[in-house]
Amino acid sequence: MNLDLEGKAVVVTGGSKGIGLACAEAFLAEGARVGIASRSQANIDRALARLTGAVGVAADLTDAGQALRMVDAMEREIGPIDVLVNSAGAAKRTPPDELTPAAWKAAMDAKYFSYVNVFDPVVKRMAERGSGVIVNVIGNGGKVATPTHLPGGAANAALMLATAGLATAYAPKGVRVVGVNPGLTNTERVAEGLKSDARLNGISEEEALKRAIQRIPLGRMAEPEEIASLVLFLASPRASYVTGVIVSMDGAVAPIVV
Repeated sequence: MNLDLEGKAVVVTGGSKGIGLACAEAFLAEGARVGIASRSQANIDRALARLTGAVGVAADLTDAGQALRMVDAMEREIGPIDVLVNSAGAAKRTPPDELTPAAWKAAMDAKYFSYVNVFDPVVKRMAERGSGVIVNVIGNGGKVATPTHLPGGAANAALMLATAGLATAYAPKGVRVVGVNPGLTNTERVAEGLKSDARLNGISEEEALKRAIQRIPLGRMAEPEEIASLVLFLASPRASYVTGVIVSMDGAVAPIVV
């Protein structure tokens, strides 16, 4: 299917690894002009070795000033942003008895404000132009609480609300805002989370992975490329009447009707 993304200016935060990298590769394959952002210049350099024709900007997106400079730099390189995919940032998984107010705040900085600091200037510029799409890659932790992911889950829940609210506010101005909630996905980030689960439950990492997969009705984790396929569709004109929704991709772990 031709998704009509050729020539679109696409920025993917967290685009140097995992789901973000898979998204960047998929947009390039569709002929889009792609920019990736990451906190680490080394990670960007490694990713750009795979992403022929893409550009990269290193920035700490928990800092609003750096996020704005990244957006400005991207628009100088690839033009006004048509599609923003937010996939940067992850809250550290912490057992409940080790939580502190600082841990809760760090989670909001890492997951919530790393998105807010980027989509705030971008959605306003899109509105001025009368078009644009924002896809927030969030996570099902905002719907289903887990003991080792409480601060991160709270940040995800906040992002889900922000996604729906922005979609409502900016729909009259031609901007769509949607969310994707991946479940367990075969990335380094999920591997790190399983380490915390193993520590909390006093089991090996191998056993934690086995138990996690046993809870997935499809019997396996998702691959980053599978998440990217949905992101591309939602970002494309083929999904032109889809906005304000959060689509779960968790292999039917949480069969919730919404």
